Amino acid sequence: MRTLRGVVALIVVFTAAAMTGWAQLSEAARGAIRIENSYEVIPNITYYVANNYEAKLDIYRPRHGKGPLPVVMMIHGGGWVGNAKEKALILALPYLEMGFVVVNVEYRVARISPAPAAVEDCLCALHWIGRNAKQYDFDLSKLVVTGASAGGHLALTTAMIPSSAGFDNGCVHADDPDWTGPWSDVRPKVAAVINWFGITDVAEMLHGNDVRSYAVSWLGDGPDRDDLAKRVSPLTYVRAGLPPVLTVHGDADHVVPYSNATRLHEALNKAAVKNQLVTVHGADHGDFTPEQETQAFEAIYSFLADLGIRPVSKQ
Repeated sequence: MRTLRGVVALIVVFTAAAMTGWAQLSEAARGAIRIENSYEVIPNITYYVANNYEAKLDIYRPRHGKGPLPVVMMIHGGGWVGNAKEKALILALPYLEMGFVVVNVEYRVARISPAPAAVEDCLCALHWIGRNAKQYDFDLSKLVVTGASAGGHLALTTAMIPSSAGFDNGCVHADDPDWTGPWSDVRPKVAAVINWFGITDVAEMLHGNDVRSYAVSWLGDGPDRDDLAKRVSPLTYVRAGLPPVLTVHGDADHVVPYSNATRLHEALNKAAVKNQLVTVHGADHGDFTPEQETQAFEAIYSFLADLGIRPVSKQ
């Protein structure tokens, strides 16, 4: 009986503490509760199978949104060798608050399949978005691809590599499960790319002062690795007619040299492709202050609004 009284006393104490806590919730905590009640998650949809690996994606969308809605395809970083889509979840929140549906994509990392598997998978995720636009109320005319670090690289390759390069041939059967008739390419056109400190010249990271272990691990030691590195480098595919690109990069980045951003910016300018470089002064690899990240998202909001990919509201 004494034990029961103790349990009851604890319940009373915790209830009182909880009530006090609710009365003292910060604005951030109240915002988190509103977000939790505003959006739904459709997790772990298999979009592609290769090497007995099921590549999955998650969909985050407004609970009461009226479609079709603009969509952001989000790709996680990790040097093509690690991390998971769930680690990119927090970065989805600003886009959700802008009014986008977010499709959060995973891909085969190096320990499962080396290059170019990650490039192939992300292209197949783009095909999946095209095939399933009607079911999930995606507005394919307002499709943005984004990612950070290796995810930034994959966002760029997803938007820039043409079908003629052959990297999305594995998606063809899923596009046409009947397989007997002529293939209809369902790959949608990307409307914009938001590149957070992504790698733009993979070949540069295999030799010399800018060699990076993650790039060496991803490319492997095959005799054609230098050629493959060029084939998966966004700079290889710069040409007129590409979707607009906004790049955010710290000028003190030691993981992905800042020159990756400046060279892409200069090449896109030369090709007359609309683009913007947001330099985060003094910042290392994604090591931004809250103020710096806020400024980056303000630039992203304006960039997308100018393109007519208009979020419903600015939170």
